[in-house]
Amino acid sequence: MITARRGFMLGGGALGAGLLLRAPPALGQIIETSKDRVVTNLEVRLPYLGSVRPRSTREISGSNWLLGCETLDRDYADYDQYKEFIAPLGIKRLRMQAGWAKTEKVRAVYDFAWLDRIVDDATGRGFEPWLQTSYGNPIYPGGGGYNLGAGLPVSAEALAAYDRWVAALVTRYAAKVFDWEVWNEPNFGDNTINSPEMTADFNVRTARIIKRIQPRARISGLALGHFAQPFVDRFFKRVADLRGFGLFANMTYHDYAYNPDSNRHEVAQLRAALDRYAPAMPLRQGENGAPSAGGSGRGALWDYPWSELTQAKWDTRRMLGDLGLDIESSVFGLVEMNYTAGPINRLNYKGILKSDASKRVIRPKTAYYAIQHVTSIFDDSLERIRTLKHSYRAADAAPGETLFSYSTDRRTAGFGYRNRKTGKQLYSFWLADNIPAESNEVRLQELVIAGADIDTPVWVDIISGAVHDIPAAQVRRTGNALRLSGVPFYDAPIVVADRSLVSITT
Repeated sequence: MITARRGFMLGGGALGAGLLLRAPPALGQIIETSKDRVVTNLEVRLPYLGSVRPRSTREISGSNWLLGCETLDRDYADYDQYKEFIAPLGIKRLRMQAGWAKTEKVRAVYDFAWLDRIVDDATGRGFEPWLQTSYGNPIYPGGGGYNLGAGLPVSAEALAAYDRWVAALVTRYAAKVFDWEVWNEPNFGDNTINSPEMTADFNVRTARIIKRIQPRARISGLALGHFAQPFVDRFFKRVADLRGFGLFANMTYHDYAYNPDSNRHEVAQLRAALDRYAPAMPLRQGENGAPSAGGSGRGALWDYPWSELTQAKWDTRRMLGDLGLDIESSVFGLVEMNYTAGPINRLNYKGILKSDASKRVIRPKTAYYAIQHVTSIFDDSLERIRTLKHSYRAADAAPGETLFSYSTDRRTAGFGYRNRKTGKQLYSFWLADNIPAESNEVRLQELVIAGADIDTPVWVDIISGAVHDIPAAQVRRTGNALRLSGVPFYDAPIVVADRSLVSITT
């Protein structure tokens, strides 16, 4: 039996009883790389093979993931404190606000030095900044706010100044930045200033400036703060009336749901609304994450006793759930941010790096390592098996069918992927019916996958990265079906894969 390998048991509170960690590293110590850097009390009665080997940004050609590096425009975080932690995470695209108010503090005088330093460093490391043209600038009357939930610029003078700043911004970085996004969460808190029509006008206005200077720019529109169907319907209709959809590469949304799997109906509604005007346009999940502790004044999802374990479960379920829906997915955020103004007014615990009020990075959290395991396995060498579906008759599938079943009636997420070159397959599963729990209650399943191209099956726990063999005695093949007994399922993602698709550190 494999239970917890060496580690230190931590009680309740921020880390929680379900998680065991090695002794905290000293400040400044580099990221843990040992195979047992994250150890949970999950009981897995399968032979242990090793741990998922993380892969750096330069080892991955591309993937579904983006990484939140927001609030640098308001100095709630310090890029220099966390820049060394990006490449080992294996994510290339970085979401940032470009900061009009920080750049133009004196009218018609632009000081891009702060942003130059970040963009130059990021692109020099092989990262791809995704810059957002937020927020407003109070040096102009009617210039809009410069914090979360702020109103858009409304005066003619301010809008003309905004236009000039956007043009200067895009001109300056046209050789290094190709991805852009317009205003952040215009409907935050049911904002009464930013009407759907005004927001659509502003999106199209901004996108036209960007495209005039950089015709091949990839622009994200909407950046919806929370699902609000009337807002979405009116926004899309106005963009269509302006003939503006051709300016955008995708439409983005944010949705902070306590259960990361509970928003699929709303995403489907958003997809249906977009399909009425631009059926080929992708949706992108542009900002989402869970905190590692609760507390009011710290932003979305505060009213729950989060821990590092439940944060890791939430983040990885949302990442792999989005992947299974073919939606690009951004993790919010890399570091805890020290908000000092606006609706969030304390340290925001959603970062996957622990920091303090001075913006100093202390250490990676469990979610950091869990996300490394996701990015190591799920990159653009895989393609989703779109014909896969759940069926109670998976064992009797006809030749060519790709079906799966499991021995539980619990709501379970399940997705399949194949390697584009070898055809070998892997499948991700987790119990999806509840908010991530502090406990690690395992349910052993009989898993049947019809059409599975898996020669040597292994079981992977995404949270700890532990890789286990599925012994031959628990594997049966009947016709087109692969039948596995004693497969552990719980409320965090597990992977059943051909061993060739998982890089293992022993």
